[in-house]
Amino acid sequence: MNITRRSATVLAVTAALFAISAAHADQLDDIKKKGELVVGVLGTDEPNSYIDPKSREIIGYEVDLARAIAQKLGVKLQIKQLAVAARVPELQQGHVDLLAASLTHNKEREAVIDFSLTTFVTGQKVLVKSNSGIKNVADLAGKKVVTIKGGTQEPNIRKAVPNVDVVTFETGPQAFQALQQGKGVAFVNDEVSLLDQHAKLGAAQAQFTILPQNLSVEPLALGIKKGEVKFKALVDGVLRELEKSGEANKLFVKWYGPETKLKFPSRTFKIDSDKVDA
Repeated sequence: MNITRRSATVLAVTAALFAISAAHADQLDDIKKKGELVVGVLGTDEPNSYIDPKSREIIGYEVDLARAIAQKLGVKLQIKQLAVAARVPELQQGHVDLLAASLTHNKEREAVIDFSLTTFVTGQKVLVKSNSGIKNVADLAGKKVVTIKGGTQEPNIRKAVPNVDVVTFETGPQAFQALQQGKGVAFVNDEVSLLDQHAKLGAAQAQFTILPQNLSVEPLALGIKKGEVKFKALVDGVLRELEKSGEANKLFVKWYGPETKLKFPSRTFKIDSDKVDA
């Protein structure tokens, strides 16, 4: 192939790729045209997103954030329940427009998706049976622990205890049940989820203990498809409006505050940044 023909071919391919990119580059317009915002949630992580036992609908803190974004867009909110490991692939493949799925924002994930402003800050901890003899994270060396597949829990516990044996499950409730059945000596999860599951035990709470050490600090955020600049700007704009108006704190109190099972006394963060350290 001569240089002229080669150059023409390169230009043609480049033009075609540009046309394809342009056709799919503006997700915000696509959402407005179809009239709905499809949001991927876990549906198993109270109070971020879970099934209301009365209405059988998925509700929660992150669902309310997603609803505010849909209202700003003037479109219908469509909730799609996802497994932890399926969150990022479902977003990348365009099966959901946004992730509101207890998603930790970290540098590794920044390589494949974008994130909104941080919407919640939590830590990861370890739940053990009170009679296990385990008093701190280091005591898990050489022992079997259970956690959730596809999250940051497994790499974090392996970093803290290099010779730990980890067994993963699709959901938090499944992993907690495995702990109760003796399939591991400890359950690793986000502190909020552990507090929620512990509260649900009622009289049996005394049988389980949450170890005091934090494995990590987890900034949670909404997941956005890579490169969707206009959509991210709209999402961040809605979150900033919620923060400025005081509605963000009201949502925190509604789902996490003193009158809830979790009984957080106050909010220790603001929705104002999308920067993370690691």
